[in-house]
Amino acid sequence: MRSPQTPSRAPRSARLLAMAAMAAAISLLASGCTSAGVDGAGSTTDPAAPEVTRPAAPDGELPAELQDGLEAALDAVMAELEVPGAAAGVWIPGQGSWTTAAGLANVEDSTPVTTDMSWPIRSITKSYTVTLILQLADEGKLSLDDTIDQYVEGITNGDRITLLQLANMSSGNADYVTEAFQDEFLSDPTKIYTLEELNAPVVDQPARFEPGAEYLYTNANTNLLGAVVEKVTGEPYADALDARILTPLGQTGTTYLTDVDDWAQPHPTGYVIDDGKPVAQSENPSILGAAGSLFSTLEDGRAWAETLGSGSLLKPETQELRQVGHEIPKPPYDLYAVGMGETNGWLGHNGEGLGFTAATFHDPATGASIVVYMNESDSPAGHPADIAFRALAEVLANGAGA
Repeated sequence: MRSPQTPSRAPRSARLLAMAAMAAAISLLASGCTSAGVDGAGSTTDPAAPEVTRPAAPDGELPAELQDGLEAALDAVMAELEVPGAAAGVWIPGQGSWTTAAGLANVEDSTPVTTDMSWPIRSITKSYTVTLILQLADEGKLSLDDTIDQYVEGITNGDRITLLQLANMSSGNADYVTEAFQDEFLSDPTKIYTLEELNAPVVDQPARFEPGAEYLYTNANTNLLGAVVEKVTGEPYADALDARILTPLGQTGTTYLTDVDDWAQPHPTGYVIDDGKPVAQSENPSILGAAGSLFSTLEDGRAWAETLGSGSLLKPETQELRQVGHEIPKPPYDLYAVGMGETNGWLGHNGEGLGFTAATFHDPATGASIVVYMNESDSPAGHPADIAFRALAEVLANGAGA
């Protein structure tokens, strides 16, 4: 595929656009309005939980003809959307795997993408956070019917908003990305925010709608669940995540980062395309918290796609509940369920913001998994990584044996 040309320094207007995009991207909001879906799910008191086992990658490579089709599909998306760089993989049990690194991780330095780089996976973090909540419910340490006021004080309607409603985006509570928050962020884009600081702007704010009456996708819903994880486990969110998921699953390439200086080098740079030129975005993962501060590798994305889509960390009835979804305009899913989306039968999650998009999906019917990481966001055409995921899934559907 063609590589983007190294641009000259972006003009002042483009740099201002990048700063404005930063302010807009921190919200990562998507709204939807339907009748409420799932209302309540009691937890079990059985402490037994499924064993955490890292799924193995299929042996060998996919057939050459199929690899050619996948490569062509990815190249076409990257060319159409002017994506600087991407890492992608497809894994099919009994057939093999295909992974690729395409284009440039850093346009200014002409640094190529490699398959072992660490990428911000943005809202895919939500699928990890909600999994923690569902694990704790399976263990009887909380109930999905619990209201958020039992864990976080001062949330409007907190005595009626359940943990399940936070997880499926039907809580109706306010978001933290207020005008005051954006002003504070723009005054110091390097400030490292704590989870408590992200949740503070939600306290005592007017509700957007009655709990369970509509659906509105916000980061605040998941960050409040992060606070629940901390309250129930007695540990910082990052420690609970490491102990319960990352370490047992062998996710050595996945890290909860709030300080960008801890991001392993070399790594990709995020871009927004302005008038045909990639404009680099500044990175401050702390503004996303438990809703979006995870970084991961392609190989760990593979393992998480299968783990999430198969429900192997949860009891079967909990995974069944997790798949009860509803229509939501954005992010791009057919249905959004409980910390997980569904698209054409594929289960997983997308992420977008500050120059990056990511898609991690698994097809329970075939056992196939697809992961796409791209260093472009805010494309007028849509979500670049999701568009690429759909293109790769179509290649499989049209004769891949998946």
